[in-house]
Amino acid sequence: MNSGILIKRDGAIATVTLSNPGKLNALTVSMWQELARAMERLSADAALRCVVLRGAGNEAFAAGADIVEFATARDNAEQGKVYHRQYVHGALMAVSECRHPTVAMIHGPCAGGGLEIACMCDLRIAGRSGRFGVPINRLGFAIGYDELAALLPLTGRAVAMEILVEGRVWEAKEALAKGLVTRVVPDTRLEEEAYAAARRIADGAPLVNRWHKRFVRRLTPQPAPLTEAEIAENFAYFATEDYRIGMDAFAKKKKPKFVGR
Repeated sequence: MNSGILIKRDGAIATVTLSNPGKLNALTVSMWQELARAMERLSADAALRCVVLRGAGNEAFAAGADIVEFATARDNAEQGKVYHRQYVHGALMAVSECRHPTVAMIHGPCAGGGLEIACMCDLRIAGRSGRFGVPINRLGFAIGYDELAALLPLTGRAVAMEILVEGRVWEAKEALAKGLVTRVVPDTRLEEEAYAAARRIADGAPLVNRWHKRFVRRLTPQPAPLTEAEIAENFAYFATEDYRIGMDAFAKKKKPKFVGR
């Protein structure tokens, strides 16, 4: 089965499924692009009232980006800018700016880009199998400015720093305690709980729900525009030895030994 974004409609509720069989639903370039288009189409559908985002199957929400593609899709700073500032950020903004309330239903790993997608949703309901983190410092590269700006309003500075510099993967209980997820339920009840929340949303006044979403966004502080120098610094890791060490270690399933240059 090929990777892709699957859409299912049940009355006023739509389900968007991240599907990459055999890779814990890791996101390919085409999936980032498909996700953006799917969310834009659903946002334009006035008959909808809620969108549920999930991973295919019950093993994972999404284990991040498909790193196997990095050697061809983002192997230098120019490719990296396109990958992160267009593909990834475009998809994240499409999820965030969807005018309908969104619910992330999270089984298993929800890491890297998967966690970023979940954080763009309005509610995050996790099973106890949920695992959360952005361990990219183990790969020798930095989070994109646009992605960090999207993450910070939810996590705050302290939690964002813990996620990024420690690179630890959290269990669902800890993610709940730190405000990363809305609630945690047994895996056997996850689908029931997620769709019960979606139905409660759908039963509410749709215009009011859309207004509340807009009001919250309006009152969330926005960062100042990035300078070209800041953008260049964001992708400077491509020229480092540590980035190549991290990528090589990942490919060989070894622990990287970074040298700081």
